[in-house]
Amino acid sequence: MNQSMKNLQAELDRRRAAHLYRSRRVTEGPQGPEVSVNGESLLGFCSNDYLGLAADPRVAEAMIRGVREYGVGSGAAHLVTGHSRAHHALEEELADFVGRERALLFSTGYMANLGVVTALVGAGDSVFEDRLNHASLLDAGLLSRARLSRFPHADAAALDERLAASRAENRLVVTDGVFSMDGDIAPLAALAETARRHEAWLLVDDAHGLGVIGPGGTGCTGQAGLGSADVPILVGTLGKGFGTFGAFVAGDAVLIENLIQQARSYIYTTALPPAVAEATRESLRIVREEGWRREHLQSLVARFRAGAERLGLDLMPSSTPIQPLLVGGAGPALAISDALRERGLLVGAIRPPTVPEGTARLRITLSAAHSEAHVDRLLEVLDEVWEA
Repeated sequence: MNQSMKNLQAELDRRRAAHLYRSRRVTEGPQGPEVSVNGESLLGFCSNDYLGLAADPRVAEAMIRGVREYGVGSGAAHLVTGHSRAHHALEEELADFVGRERALLFSTGYMANLGVVTALVGAGDSVFEDRLNHASLLDAGLLSRARLSRFPHADAAALDERLAASRAENRLVVTDGVFSMDGDIAPLAALAETARRHEAWLLVDDAHGLGVIGPGGTGCTGQAGLGSADVPILVGTLGKGFGTFGAFVAGDAVLIENLIQQARSYIYTTALPPAVAEATRESLRIVREEGWRREHLQSLVARFRAGAERLGLDLMPSSTPIQPLLVGGAGPALAISDALRERGLLVGAIRPPTVPEGTARLRITLSAAHSEAHVDRLLEVLDEVWEA
């Protein structure tokens, strides 16, 4: 083994010793409240399938119909021969759903964020990001070559100070809608007003809000009553509330046309399989028509938080399906996750560098596919494990 490989092995050893080593789980069968992991049946509370649509038979059948019509792959990038009628229809339906002129599909949420940020700003410009933004947003800011400034979490006053001091011609404010590890919602109205006053763009990545919160499932911007004039750049993913795969950016037609011309992660990658677009069209229809899913999900969130409070568990403040239970150290968080698994529950331990040092946690997520009995079982086992 040469020295370079020895260095890599030393890094792996360091991660194991610090309780930061990550391992993949092999699942079998469809997503759902009960999952088979490495041959073991577990009650799961760590999926982002918030509305329980990932295994919905209607969505699956729509994908099968799409395969019959379009085949398995798209065959090319959107700007070559990969942009199908299914893609185009989904873009139009997504734009209508979020109240924007147009939408543009990307193959993943990571690629959407990289594409839009690097297309809009570059050297000489400035990007202002919430300190707890998703890694894809932070990476996008770094790769853009613009000056990156990270403001304190959810602090519109601090953002105002940074914007006032900036002399950049183009300024882009970037925030998550729902923060994926904390579960809280960005103060979008205050951020939008601040950005508008300083003539800066505002980008909101509503990956964990769309379909799940807001009137009709229109996400954080819908809940805050903000349109395209307030949030000119809206990013959404399709693999969470919608239960499928992919992502999109929505905004005015001039924004979308510029992204088609300049977003490298759109131009230079193969388009989503058209069958995935057809499946997403069906899941979007369900999201719009079956409001009971959001109502049931919110009732489960309320039930869990009330039960956790009775037990004295240190939940972080969140009204969303993401319910983090703060532990502190990486070792204890991993030990509690393992203890839950021994009792038939699957809950992920989130450790640095995903979250800051000293804030390791259990990231508990709820789904409309869960029942009240599932939540009660989670509380019962958490109480037992926490006592131990």
